[in-house]
Amino acid sequence: MSVTVNALESALDGLAARQRAIANNLANVNTPQFQATRVQFEQQLAHSIAAGDGRVSATEQPSLEPTRLNGNNVNADTEVLSNEATVLSYQFASQAIKSKLSGVSTAARTS
Repeated sequence: MSVTVNALESALDGLAARQRAIANNLANVNTPQFQATRVQFEQQLAHSIAAGDGRVSATEQPSLEPTRLNGNNVNADTEVLSNEATVLSYQFASQAIKSKLSGVSTAARTS
């Protein structure tokens, strides 16, 4: 596979993992002592692309948001905004990989 396809697949996997983390964070917004998580992959992906590969795995880390009195640090506003950005990024990456694979399919049919 090409670096582009590898990178788009890694991005889709990372964004899906982020979506699951956001959903879990929001589901636990009122759970005492719950600590939100963040999914990171963009920096590793940039390095992997520069190295000519494009394949990475997302990592999950604890959120650094301040903790409320009940020990929970989920900020619903932050989660909703992150969700919107994640959905848009996922749609963009999905369209990009669809276009890339469509071009490959067209080239294969004309060969």
